[in-house]
Amino acid sequence: MSAPTAPVPVIDSDGHVIEPPEIWARYLEPRFHDRMPRPVRDRSGRFCYEVGGRRIMRTAASLAVPFRDETGRRSRSGMPEGGSDPVARLRDMDEEGIGVAVLYPTLAFFFCEVEDPELHAALCRAYNDWLGDYVAAAPDRLLGVALLPLDDPPAAVAELERTVDRYGFRGAFVRPNPIGGRCLHDLALDPVFACAERLGVPVTVHEGISDSLPTLGRDRSANPAVWHFFSHPFEQMAACASILLEGVAARHPDLRFVFLESGSGWVPYWLDRMDDHFETWRRLLPAAPERPSEVFRRQCFVAADPEDELVPVVAERLGDHVLVWSSDYPHPDAPFPGAVRKTLRALEGLPAASVERILAGNARRLYGLGEPPAGSGSASG
Repeated sequence: MSAPTAPVPVIDSDGHVIEPPEIWARYLEPRFHDRMPRPVRDRSGRFCYEVGGRRIMRTAASLAVPFRDETGRRSRSGMPEGGSDPVARLRDMDEEGIGVAVLYPTLAFFFCEVEDPELHAALCRAYNDWLGDYVAAAPDRLLGVALLPLDDPPAAVAELERTVDRYGFRGAFVRPNPIGGRCLHDLALDPVFACAERLGVPVTVHEGISDSLPTLGRDRSANPAVWHFFSHPFEQMAACASILLEGVAARHPDLRFVFLESGSGWVPYWLDRMDDHFETWRRLLPAAPERPSEVFRRQCFVAADPEDELVPVVAERLGDHVLVWSSDYPHPDAPFPGAVRKTLRALEGLPAASVERILAGNARRLYGLGEPPAGSGSASG
């Protein structure tokens, strides 16, 4: 059987940028320059960043693997130069058959480990301003998502409003881990969710592997590869439970949520388990007025990765309308080139309409994008 046909443009619901070290001197407010992010080595010689006297990204750096770049186009980080250069990224997107990319951070993932809320908020503003300039190279193809200082909910609201208004950002990025001692269902965060709901942008949940945030599975091994294995799906499961069982979605019925970079196969099992608990212990779950699976189908999405072979199972159990696609470009564990081709092989056997929804149509609904231009054609794998 030949591979299915991919619509054009394919929408990458979760790509990443690589923040160049020199941007902080330009974008961070001068009064914070003595605490700006600086690349350093720890005592073991491992690369990391120092921010405000705190070292971050040590665990993530320990997971770095050589990037197999068939094109030879690599930056000084060893990753494709499109992570930092939007022109190079657009070239790589054209090569892959990706029309639109929604962008998330790399270094800035770990700013939530900074314990000074004022500095944290300033770092979020600096990152968002740099990202705003990055996406300005092609605002119809490169879309930003706002990094928010959730340890200061009023500052997070102000930053979400600013970035949506100034840069047209398309979402509110949150980590699933507790930030500032708060889980996502903490009522102190409701103004942030209400703001996203009012602005019509989704809440996008994306895990990273941190040095100091509470992280599920961290106490079960001393191996960072095992931490990574645990943290991404387990933290997304916890976030999903917060949103569905602890009332976040019910309090914000017009708000959309997406769970990114953890595969999709965990969702049917997790929803079955939540539904069972809802039926058995409904009296203990007053914040969940209806079956969690019904709320998920109405308000939530999950991202399928290029390697995700369980997509047909998820589509059958939950409906293909809950699935979006992500490349994870330009991180070294992401296939490049060939992410779209790899995905098309995994989607063999699905109807063409389902393939279109997973690779583009659902992301247009999630991120509030318009329909593609008439006659945009298609690209095959």
